[in-house]
Amino acid sequence: MSVKVIVSYDGTANEDDAIALGRLFAEAGAAVALAYVRHTHEPDRNRETLVQHEAEALLERGAALFEWPHGSRPELLVVTDRSTPEGLRALAERESAHVIVFCSDSHTAKGHIAVGNSAERLLDGAGIAIAIAPAGFAHSARAAAIRRIVAIGDGDGGARATADSLAEALNATVEPVADDHADLLVIDSRPEAEPGRISLSSSAAHLIEIATCPVLVVPRGVALQFGRTPAAAVGS
Repeated sequence: MSVKVIVSYDGTANEDDAIALGRLFAEAGAAVALAYVRHTHEPDRNRETLVQHEAEALLERGAALFEWPHGSRPELLVVTDRSTPEGLRALAERESAHVIVFCSDSHTAKGHIAVGNSAERLLDGAGIAIAIAPAGFAHSARAAAIRRIVAIGDGDGGARATADSLAEALNATVEPVADDHADLLVIDSRPEAEPGRISLSSSAAHLIEIATCPVLVVPRGVALQFGRTPAAAVGS
């Protein structure tokens, strides 16, 4: 079973950055889906059909932005929920997904990360890994290849094992220092977090704020296994 990744997409500013990061996870062997959260059902049946088709067409355009590895195309999923993060959380549970990918907030300076409201909600207690792409990532050299991965955490978390798995799948290396040369940061939840849940330490939250590359935050004790592996996520 491969890692399953859901990319949050609504076609607004910076959303192509999230798709570009999702494509890199696909390069590492993940199954990727693009998801759009609608917030209301239309009472009129014809109007509901039209809005649903428009949402599906939006996802089709997003999927067409990039060439996908191994001849694959992402699954396209439209869900309805008053809350975007709760809609994505429920979708991830239903699809047995392991990661949700977000772009940075729309007003973020290029090359930097700003955690949007939906990602921030899920970074507080969600039972799924959260990835965030920096602004402008889709048009950066890092979007073409990840070469240097840094794991942030301790031996009891899953960041190092996740980083090792990604490095093997992407022909990258795991480096010891998070600096401007890093292409991806894999960050553990804090040791006090409930097993299988995300909870960031203040130092990890600060690291995300100053990061210039994508970040992947894993729930406490969860290691994601990319590539050809018998299981997608295991407890550390």
